[in-house]
Amino acid sequence: MHEDLGFEKLLSEDGFFAHLLGRSPSGAGRDPLYGPDLPVVLLTGGPGMGKGRLLHAVRDHFATKVPVVRLDCGSPVYAHRAGPEPGARSSATEALVEMARRLCTWQGTGGSFAFPRLFAGLAVIATGAAEGTPAAVATEVERYEELPQKRRLPGLRTGDFWKGVVSGSLQNLLTAMAGQALDPYSAAVGNALLEALFQSLAPRGMVELGRVYGGYPGAAGQPMHGLSNLAADFQARGEARELAEGFLFRALREDLEAAYASASGWLRRVGRPALLLDHAESSLGERLLRAVLTDRRGGQRDRVVIVGTARRADGGAFLHGGLPPEEVASPAEFRPSDCGPPEWSRRLGGGSERAPLADGVLLLRMPFLTGDQLRRETERRQTRGEPEGGANRRRIDAAVARLSGGRPHTVIRLADAAAAFRMSADANDRDLLEAPLRLPGDSATERPVADVLLQELLMDQLPVGLPTEHRGEWLDLLTHLSVAHDEECADVLLRHHQSGHVNRLTAHQVSKLLTDTGWPSCERHFVGDFGLRQMLVHRLYGLRPDGAAWYADHHLLRDHYAEAAADGRPPDSGAFGSVIAHRMNHHLVSGGTADVADHLAATLPGRPREWCAELLEIAQAPYPGGADARRERAQGLVTPEGPALRRTVDQLLHAVWLCEERTRPTGQETARTLAKLLELLSIMEFDGAGQLGKVATYWSGLAANEQPLLRCACTEQLGRRG
Repeated sequence: MHEDLGFEKLLSEDGFFAHLLGRSPSGAGRDPLYGPDLPVVLLTGGPGMGKGRLLHAVRDHFATKVPVVRLDCGSPVYAHRAGPEPGARSSATEALVEMARRLCTWQGTGGSFAFPRLFAGLAVIATGAAEGTPAAVATEVERYEELPQKRRLPGLRTGDFWKGVVSGSLQNLLTAMAGQALDPYSAAVGNALLEALFQSLAPRGMVELGRVYGGYPGAAGQPMHGLSNLAADFQARGEARELAEGFLFRALREDLEAAYASASGWLRRVGRPALLLDHAESSLGERLLRAVLTDRRGGQRDRVVIVGTARRADGGAFLHGGLPPEEVASPAEFRPSDCGPPEWSRRLGGGSERAPLADGVLLLRMPFLTGDQLRRETERRQTRGEPEGGANRRRIDAAVARLSGGRPHTVIRLADAAAAFRMSADANDRDLLEAPLRLPGDSATERPVADVLLQELLMDQLPVGLPTEHRGEWLDLLTHLSVAHDEECADVLLRHHQSGHVNRLTAHQVSKLLTDTGWPSCERHFVGDFGLRQMLVHRLYGLRPDGAAWYADHHLLRDHYAEAAADGRPPDSGAFGSVIAHRMNHHLVSGGTADVADHLAATLPGRPREWCAELLEIAQAPYPGGADARRERAQGLVTPEGPALRRTVDQLLHAVWLCEERTRPTGQETARTLAKLLELLSIMEFDGAGQLGKVATYWSGLAANEQPLLRCACTEQLGRRG
């Protein structure tokens, strides 16, 4: 896998990250972007867009020149480490300790870092150790003994006013408390630890702890009070613990800032340190982001570059203070294809404490691959010659482009699977989804590439808010929902497939979960990402023999909208102009083509404009698996029954269906077929027939250029990325 694929401009010698960090990958200095009030940069994009891959690449390109730490906030390791001592640790404190430990070993320009301010806070929360005895607290504090003291080369004088803080604190604590019988969590343990800590510090250390922890809520400038309050809040759990964790994150950044702002740091250190938070949409990631954004909103300044990931396009609901979407002011953003990063400054309106956290964010929109990048990725993987003169490769390129939509991870997987795959010129793109793929490091197992992608894009990246009881059925539910168009349609399917469940998901909840995970929405398709929908449709057809699951879902929806039409109900969304068109759409793809052709032939006279819109709505549907005779039917090679009007409408229906499915090339041949059929209709004897001549010109021009006849959000995405 190319780690730089799609990111070359961002990672270049004069790219965005070089200026954000103040150093290029080669080590040359760069004028730093922004500051002293730095934005938190959030990489936004759904599954497969390469957010984690970009963070890896940033670390690999820059970590030898400036201190860069990447943390996986979605990993369970931090909760596991906190488990043995839940009163003295949390996933957040374990993450902070890991950041600090990695920076303690930094060997680049300026040398390693020390974290005495962070150590002081960790030491006082250690009083929550399970037994609450001096020995238990001392054992817990010993976990952090390498943090407050900077590593020095042998023979060099340290001159560090934090010298001896660990050994002095522990020794004094054990001496003071030895032989005393104390109840667990006795205040005497905490008081003794604080006294030992402050006794071991030089005057400069006292002043510095006073500056940092004297600012803790309720401390009134007294560091001992601040540390005591921090320990009490940590023990209280809930929001109070989150406040304490956020302050510990501030202490870590204060330690980094001190290393740069000191006289020796100013002379020896270069660039800016960076903390890269992967899977920052997780609970841990959100808490860390919230803490730094709240601090910076309140005027706290440091030079630490914070780069996180965000699945949602708006960066995350927590950034917007609970405001409804229509009242949300979008954060500043840019795309790698822009000429350069935007100017950024914090909004001043509304008062700093009430301003949404989004004001402190800069969104970096993850790039889709361009057509040229996509073609290069597929071409370099082709392992056989091209006896068809390159026709197979061009067909593969087109299938990968449409099925992936330019989503980098999907491109890479499909291109790997297609390396030795052959596609006929008339093949459906979904045929490629059956191509076998062997993952790196697994020499024995081959799986259809669709199965691999659904596992990686859906099951390995479940929505953060998905209830536990629905995790095992998430893929199956979305598979059935792949044939839905709007929330009413989706709710019909969900009620059927969750029958008997006590706690059921609604279509609104599923839609929100998809949005939270970063999948796009579409006004005409419930699953709004074209490529994901094709994989789910492909899976649906194969769930049961002969596409039985496919037909059952469409029959369910067909019958629902037949009842709605009989009741005279209006359509529930903008996906269809009428419930009859919605019913006919599901009838078309479940074996009712003859009935649909009859309906269209009967309703054309006198209403050509409305009829054309209805035809496009009905034909916006995937084709089931198995043999596909639509092209032959459209060209009249299979003769339909009935009078001339009905026969021509039948042919036109199949031609439009080919164009609307968007999983086969259309091109000049289909364009000529469309034009011919519409022109035939335009000279027939019925009211409004002449209006179809203009439609013939318009539709055939779109088909000749592989453009959709009925546009929606997901077909627009295909047009922009192909």
